[in-house]
Amino acid sequence: METPTTHRYSLDDLASLAGLPRRTVRYYIQLGLIERPIGETRAAYYTPAHLQQLLLVAKYANAGISLDRIGELLREPPVRPPAAPPRSGTVAVHSHLTLADGVELVVEPGRAGLSPEQLRRLFQEVLTLYGHIAKENEDER
Repeated sequence: METPTTHRYSLDDLASLAGLPRRTVRYYIQLGLIERPIGETRAAYYTPAHLQQLLLVAKYANAGISLDRIGELLREPPVRPPAAPPRSGTVAVHSHLTLADGVELVVEPGRAGLSPEQLRRLFQEVLTLYGHIAKENEDER
C-alpha cells in the first residue's frame, strides 16, 4: 500500500488538486511561497508537503491577504497557544514594572515565552514609550 509520503504529483496534478492554474503555481514557486519541485525538468515532481504549502497560500490569498504579507506569514515562526492559567496553589514568578501611580506592567516570563533579555527589552521599550506619553501630557497642560 502506498503511503501519503510516497505520492508524487506532476505540476498538472498539483495545480488540479489545489484548484489553481499551473501558471499561478509557478508564480508562487518563483516568489518562494512554496518550495521548488524535487528534481529537474520533466522529471520534477511535487509531494503532499508541496500541496499543503500551496493550499495554505491559496487560503491566505482567498482571504484577501497580499502575496507580500503571505510571504511574511510563512517566514514567521508559528505562534504558540497561550499556556493555561495557573491553578490555585501554584507558585509563579512574575516580573513587575511600575511606571507611575496606577500604571503597572506584570509579566510572567515563563508563560509569556520571554527570555530574560527579551523581558529587559520589553520593559525598556515600555518605559521609553510611557515617558513619551507622559511628556506629551505635560506639554498639553
